[in-house]
Amino acid sequence: MAGRVRLELAAGVEVEFADRDSALRQLAEIAERGTRLPMVVYGPEGCGKTALLMQARLVLEEHGYHVVYADPLAEEKEKMLMVSEPLRGILREVLTLLPEPLSKVVNVALDVAALALKRLRRPRIAILLDDVFQAMGLDRVERLAKSLLNLIEYPPGDYDRMVIVVASSEGRSRDILARHAWTSTRLMWNMSREGLKELYYALPGAKPGFEDVWRLTGGNPRMLAALYEHDWDAERVVEEELVAGKALARLVARLDDKELELLREALTDPDALFRRLRDPAAQRLEEKLVEYNLVARLEPRTPSLWLDQPPPERDEELGIGRWYAWQTPLHRTAVEKALRLIEPH
Repeated sequence: MAGRVRLELAAGVEVEFADRDSALRQLAEIAERGTRLPMVVYGPEGCGKTALLMQARLVLEEHGYHVVYADPLAEEKEKMLMVSEPLRGILREVLTLLPEPLSKVVNVALDVAALALKRLRRPRIAILLDDVFQAMGLDRVERLAKSLLNLIEYPPGDYDRMVIVVASSEGRSRDILARHAWTSTRLMWNMSREGLKELYYALPGAKPGFEDVWRLTGGNPRMLAALYEHDWDAERVVEEELVAGKALARLVARLDDKELELLREALTDPDALFRRLRDPAAQRLEEKLVEYNLVARLEPRTPSLWLDQPPPERDEELGIGRWYAWQTPLHRTAVEKALRLIEPH
């Protein structure tokens, strides 16, 4: 079994990849057969998709794959594009051919994979793309998906197996890709209670009780890190990271009366969005909540639809319904605060 990568959880705190045992088993099974279609993995912001892709690099390399990993939104340039050792010469060659290659990270990644397919003898190739829909824009989602499918179906050279995984928190692209049969979709949720506990104990210093942290984050590692970096002050996280960071007061202020009524209902039962989807007001609200990464669209808890363990069928405390869920309890709290801010004094 592959070792565990080390990742930065919060400022100055590095941890070993934790939890996700089921996802790692699934990745090992995928490595054994390859992907017939590019796999697109959707999950809440900060749920650990990037960490899983970084771990997937090790799993796939252990199974003999040459891996190309691209993250156009990575803060550090050296993490925007990474390849397995045998592909580094090809990467250097591609980089010399393109002006400003870091502005075309996805193109570089696909060019490296294509050249590897041409030059290597029946290789195993894996392409891992993180946050590319956000970086490229919705108008290019279909083009990218078709390019990835063409690489599988009409490769420039013979290959043994190929794995393509795209991770995204951008939920609107699901509607675009649903028009075609070009990709398969898996959903991913926040970490399990035991998984989050590992990260919680890795954080130094005094901290509130774990149950309080669980009820605030719902298992989301990024929200755990935000609490730590704000001295465990949940109100500051809500105000600075979410209400101000996502301009939620302006979002809520633009809603009409029917949308506001439904939003208040969805605070206690997110599945209210599903029950009223025939209503144009519900459709408009649902699109806005998904666009702002406040609410996640769920699917039945059939294991084949999920990468790793799905959330429970319903958890009112964490804001999880059967069809929709608040990305974290802190996101729900932030919307509640935004509603109070626009109320007349």
